[in-house]
Amino acid sequence: MALSPNATVSAPPLSGLARRFVANQLLSEEQARDSQAKALRNSRPFVTQLIDDKLIPAFRLAEVASTEFGTPLLDLSSVEPDVNAIRELGEKLIRTQHALPLFKRGRKLYLALSDPTNLQALDEFKFASGFATEAILVEEDKLAKAIEVAASAIQASSIGTGDSDLENLSIEAGDEAGAANEPAASEEEDAPIIRYVNKVMIDAINRGCSDIHFEPYEKKYRIRYRMDGELKEIASPPVQLGGRLAARLKVMSRLDLAERRVPQDGRIKLKLSASKSIDFRVSTCPTLWGEKVVMRILDSSSAMLGIDALGYEQVQKDHYLKALGKPQGMILVTGPTGSGKTVSLYTGLNILNTEDCNISTAEDPAEINLPGINQVNVNPKVGLTFAAALKAFLRQDPDVIMVGEIRDLETAEIAIKAAQTGHLVLSTLHTNDAPQTLTRLLNMGVPAYNVASCITLIIAQRLARKLCKICRQPDSVPREELLREGFTPADVDSPDFVIYKAVGCEQCNDGYKGRTGIYQVMPVTDAIARIIMENGNAIEIADQARREGVSDLRQSALKKVRDGALDLTEANRVTTD
Repeated sequence: MALSPNATVSAPPLSGLARRFVANQLLSEEQARDSQAKALRNSRPFVTQLIDDKLIPAFRLAEVASTEFGTPLLDLSSVEPDVNAIRELGEKLIRTQHALPLFKRGRKLYLALSDPTNLQALDEFKFASGFATEAILVEEDKLAKAIEVAASAIQASSIGTGDSDLENLSIEAGDEAGAANEPAASEEEDAPIIRYVNKVMIDAINRGCSDIHFEPYEKKYRIRYRMDGELKEIASPPVQLGGRLAARLKVMSRLDLAERRVPQDGRIKLKLSASKSIDFRVSTCPTLWGEKVVMRILDSSSAMLGIDALGYEQVQKDHYLKALGKPQGMILVTGPTGSGKTVSLYTGLNILNTEDCNISTAEDPAEINLPGINQVNVNPKVGLTFAAALKAFLRQDPDVIMVGEIRDLETAEIAIKAAQTGHLVLSTLHTNDAPQTLTRLLNMGVPAYNVASCITLIIAQRLARKLCKICRQPDSVPREELLREGFTPADVDSPDFVIYKAVGCEQCNDGYKGRTGIYQVMPVTDAIARIIMENGNAIEIADQARREGVSDLRQSALKKVRDGALDLTEANRVTTD
């Protein structure tokens, strides 16, 4: 075959693995050469380059490599690597060679590799361990994840072995917002603690956590992340380090180091890059065995997701947007702590945040920083209460006012007065559902005619864990049980009806990945207003809302089960019949 004029005669030969991929028509020769050259330039394994370029699925790649080189193929998720071997050989070697020790048998060390041509890794581990080495082939994506888990375990165990080993920590962290006033001597003395705390914070951000708990006990100290609404222990440093960890967090939060008898609240801003920063709300609480510290991760980008990302059904979204478009009235969002009320409110504020709109908020404290909005942290110690802030807002020519929470009659009366005098007011209450919100205001002492005339929309909400779309599987539930759960006979008998259950895979947390909102969006119609004026109760209001087509929280959860977003277990956890 004649060479074309533009062919590169001196092109390097394809490796055995690359040749096999070309022969199996998984790659074109051009793709194979290009990836091989990029891997060489980047000093990385050829297999890793293929996965990053998304040219071949990881499992198919491993199958072909196993056939080509006769190396046994192992599902890495089905084995538990030898922690002692990993710790002895160290994070640097594992990352550099992109290989993971699995176990030892006699004088042989078995290594997980995704590239069987990576002979250098076998030699390096043989030299470092003094053992003969043998390769076991695994999928690249699973190997990369296992290496990250192993690295985290090495770092956690380093801080868990005592003060003498703390000096060996090498943890990457973001910029420290709170360490500017810390004495230089203290920084040098506690450098490993500083790096470790920063590592915990960065890992929590990367995992999408909402809270970090630092908890001292008599014989144990543990660190837990709240991921997708569930708490999970991720590290257990020695209990004697509890005071130093709490002190570091208090320094970063500008709290009083000497005061350990009363709770304190502070804030940390962690700069990840020139354009990206994450705020942490920090709360300390004295316990029997030291100070417990809880950090809430406040990501302003959550308000920028848009209303479509929150999980509203179309009719619910239309109700919310219609209420936001009115020049006056009150929108109330209700639900327990951690149900996403703040994100719902700020999503609405972000929609209203235009050049011609003056928006002011009073919060305790402000959780999301949104440019273009005048945000005030209430401070009851100096007299800056929600009511005082509201009175000040009304003298500031406002268009939209947001009150973090209506806690008392005075705040409620001022907010209602603002809603009746040409302002749009958004706020929250702690009630179980939308109808109970109206009766709660009446029980607080707000006159019925004020409640009926100024409140335009009530949103009750919960947050539920979404099923992982990769590993979810159809669930078999008896028809009678489905009917008891609240599904209608028409739902159950439909040929398209299928519900799913959580399974769990490498890409999720026990079968769940991310969270979605479950909502009851109830407009206050003329009929509901008449019930309020006639001193009707929450049951009567709920019956009228149902007649008007408003789905309650349970119905909204079951709809998401039918759509495959939730399983019945999660729907039952966050809602009741």
